Amino acid sequence: MQNLYLYKIALLSLLIGLPAFAADTNQQDILNLNEIKLPSQEAKFLTQQPTNNQVQEESKPEQPSSENTQQDDSDIDIEAIGEKDTLPQSTPTYVIEKEEIQKQGATSVADILKRMPGFVINNVGHGADIHTGTYYRGATLNQTVILINGRRVDTNVNTSHGATDLNSIPVEAIDRVELYSGTATSLYGSSGFGGVVNIITKQGNTTPRFNASTEFGSLNLNNQQTSYSGGTENVRYNLSFERLFIDNRYKVPVGAANRDASGNLFNADTATSTYFGNLALDLDKKNTVNLDVKVLSSRRGLVYFGFPLQRDRLDHDGLNIGLSWKSELAKGSNLTTTFGYNRDYFNTYGPTGTFYRTGTLDTQQFTGRIEHDWQVTSNNQLRWGLDIKNTDLNSLADSTLPSRIALNETEDRSLLNTALFAVNTFNISDNLLFDLGLRQSFDSEFGSYFNPSGGLRYAITPNLAVRGSLAYGQRNPGLDQLYTYDTVHGWLPNANLEPETGTSWTAGIDINITKDIIGQFTYFGSSIDNTLSVIQGQWQNIGLVDTNGFEAALRMKVARDWSTFVNYTYTDAQVKTGADRGLQLGLIPYSLLQAGVGYEKNGWQANLYATYNSGARRALFAAPGDRNTDFVPSYFNLDLSTRIPVTSNLGLTFYLENLLGEQYEKVNRIYSPGFTFRVGLTSTI
Repeated sequence: MQNLYLYKIALLSLLIGLPAFAADTNQQDILNLNEIKLPSQEAKFLTQQPTNNQVQEESKPEQPSSENTQQDDSDIDIEAIGEKDTLPQSTPTYVIEKEEIQKQGATSVADILKRMPGFVINNVGHGADIHTGTYYRGATLNQTVILINGRRVDTNVNTSHGATDLNSIPVEAIDRVELYSGTATSLYGSSGFGGVVNIITKQGNTTPRFNASTEFGSLNLNNQQTSYSGGTENVRYNLSFERLFIDNRYKVPVGAANRDASGNLFNADTATSTYFGNLALDLDKKNTVNLDVKVLSSRRGLVYFGFPLQRDRLDHDGLNIGLSWKSELAKGSNLTTTFGYNRDYFNTYGPTGTFYRTGTLDTQQFTGRIEHDWQVTSNNQLRWGLDIKNTDLNSLADSTLPSRIALNETEDRSLLNTALFAVNTFNISDNLLFDLGLRQSFDSEFGSYFNPSGGLRYAITPNLAVRGSLAYGQRNPGLDQLYTYDTVHGWLPNANLEPETGTSWTAGIDINITKDIIGQFTYFGSSIDNTLSVIQGQWQNIGLVDTNGFEAALRMKVARDWSTFVNYTYTDAQVKTGADRGLQLGLIPYSLLQAGVGYEKNGWQANLYATYNSGARRALFAAPGDRNTDFVPSYFNLDLSTRIPVTSNLGLTFYLENLLGEQYEKVNRIYSPGFTFRVGLTSTI
């Protein structure tokens, strides 16, 4: 461990000392390497990749596409979508686009992310429990930065089920989802030990388009999505609506979480309605204004993996508004100013036995960001700017339980955080680039702190590159963890909590094995001290958690119209201090394998997905007789999605989930329903 620490210090010192000059890198022999940064399951893993001249900036209008267009093998190219040239390239940028989202039949961002390398998502799918969590490279959701169109929307709320809910973000409005790590944390937040998830929404175009889909299926599933986009030469808009209901009532085995007297999963229904709108206005050739608005209403029951039977409900209402102005100051110099407003209202309530309880978290967050993207020289790209974030939290804890009445309270707390950031990319030579990131933060609760990051990428050959990154981070306790009593769980706050601090790092290779086979192999790790958890009913710093893992992503085009991918992640997240010393972090499996094979031609689609999960440690709310060292049994699952063209604009879709029909335990005594199906119609006009 000491040698690893000395290595990291030496690496950072070496990177900071590298000179900021180099020859021009506009040579085709290394473009292939820079483009390899996408994973095996990139945006269109079952379709061809766009050629270089198809890359579009976020502000450009979306171009119509035809499902029946034939593509030639020569069109294959490994190309980033979006701000390809300005994102740090010393770690891979994973991208999944709307075409692949549609093929997977994803109904939430959690659905989208669950098949990307490094992710373990337990709280998704049938009977999902909001407690069981989302993890990226061993880091929790609150240790991962969540963005919509480049602005931060996660509020760092942890109690009363108020954390960012990826199951409540609309899918119909999403153009693509991007995943960053390494020096990208200097751009968007030092709390991103795991990484940064950026959800990019759709824009309209000059050709009006109406999309609609309706879907019905097992467990009374009822899902409708519509969108309408259009515009003129200078104005583009997109309007979307999505509605989902499922009762999630199915038979579960004895000992399962929230199993009622009839043997069914109880209180697991979900209903959501989401409205989204986007407007882009080109003021002139150099200035574009974007406005987007999301409104969410969610009602659901909560499945605790505790005992006895739970009846709590969760209401979640949200409003998110973003306004940005992008201006081209000069060639290679762009200034973007962004303002955001995010409000999340969470209310958990319900009778439990002879008493009633409710916990309310009302969070309002105002954000501002000024960012200058500057091509300083032909070999020096600089992104720098200022972040401002003000968070207001109003909370209520109310219970009729005699032992908790004295703890009933309301809180009204505010937090101001500002940060100066910069990421400079130096092309040292045709084959070597270096990213240096700096972030200086000022926090009204925890003062000022400095978090550097660095990374490099070296092209050994035109088909093989090595890379590495190191980032220092700090994640502060949430206002709720500091001051708000969680009457739902009976957890006490702790005003003496310390920030989580530590490092995260990656090392890996990108390789073009053949023209049609690309691979990424990444070693990742983190060392986080003062990790936050609940001990004996109160939030506390439990000490050190070290994570080491391996990530492999392989993408193959096996024949014309056929493609496949394989993603494998091994995560060893070990608690180093306290009562759980030496144990794997709960709810995180050691091994997770995702693979898929797909066929697409003339509008016909067939996609088969396979999942292997080695099983995670049962760590929380164990049943009588359970030990906290017990692991969930491993499981293997197959899903199939198909699309049959009825006309050029109408398609029939089928999603068959859990083809093997095994009712496996997903995590902590929460079970799948076995085989389920969805059938629907999609239309484009």
